[in-house]
Amino acid sequence: MESRRFKALVVDKDGDKQFTRSVRDRSLADLPPGELLVRVQYSSLNYKDALSASGHPGVTRQFPHTPGIDAAGEVVACGNGAFAPGEKVIVTGYDLGMETDGGWGEYIRIPSDWAVPLPAGLSLREAMIIGTAGFTAALSVLKLEQAGVRPADGEILVTGATGGVGSIAVSILNRAGYRVAAATGKLSDEAFLRGLGAAEVITREQVTSGAERPMLKERWAGVVDVVGGETLTAAIKATRYGGAVTCCGLVGSTELTMNIFPFILRGVSLIGIDSVNCPASPRRLIWEKLAGEWKPEHLSALVTEVSLEGLEEQLQAILRGAIRGRVIVKLPCGTSA
Repeated sequence: MESRRFKALVVDKDGDKQFTRSVRDRSLADLPPGELLVRVQYSSLNYKDALSASGHPGVTRQFPHTPGIDAAGEVVACGNGAFAPGEKVIVTGYDLGMETDGGWGEYIRIPSDWAVPLPAGLSLREAMIIGTAGFTAALSVLKLEQAGVRPADGEILVTGATGGVGSIAVSILNRAGYRVAAATGKLSDEAFLRGLGAAEVITREQVTSGAERPMLKERWAGVVDVVGGETLTAAIKATRYGGAVTCCGLVGSTELTMNIFPFILRGVSLIGIDSVNCPASPRRLIWEKLAGEWKPEHLSALVTEVSLEGLEEQLQAILRGAIRGRVIVKLPCGTSA
């Protein structure tokens, strides 16, 4: 079996700084050790994938390498019996697609505890439309609920709302009964966001206006922030007494420069969201919710589907911040002999 060959997008290092990307044949023998071998049917594109595919040392340092932090497919073999051959699984997070070859190849081999059974109510394709982005969005909503933020408390702000995390957060929050204000730099996508359930669409400038002040007028009962920097600062300063803000992104900035007044005068909570190392129990709970009560409506409106060969254009787009919704990758149907 180890001689079996398959298609994968491979990033290689040419010299000190030059990185190349190409779709080529690999063999199972190239994959790292692990109990679980999965035939991947769908993967997806995330910002972290684009960094890995560009040779960003903060994500991937070992080359040649196959990115793809998300994968959904069928079990081929499982050395410890945790899964049966033919069982459908979802793999997101951990080291997949970082230093461990990821979902942009037709096979992955991983530790079995990285995988989650595909819950009833989701197809493999739908699972990858949701992917790490949707899992992160759902984890953010769960943390808001656990912090005591209820629909009756008022508006929830979602920043970066046209992106993968933001767009699915809008949909989940709407499904859960919250009134959502979606902030975006792309007002041309207002109809898209309202179709996902946003009650109001505002500009990022409306969020950050007055961010230099010690405090802003109370407005948000809760916030799902995927931007960071000044946007996160302003969102915290405008959060109502006892409200909560989740933080999962850094496309704006990794820095948070502000005073502590919102925390000690309004009791605002800032909650960090890490979907990479989320333990198995909450991970399974969240996927069950995403297959049921929180399953985003109109998933087809969120997605662009490409082949491995079609990834290059989308990689450039996500690095420019020009992606709307989610991009999923359909893996080849056949293997080489």
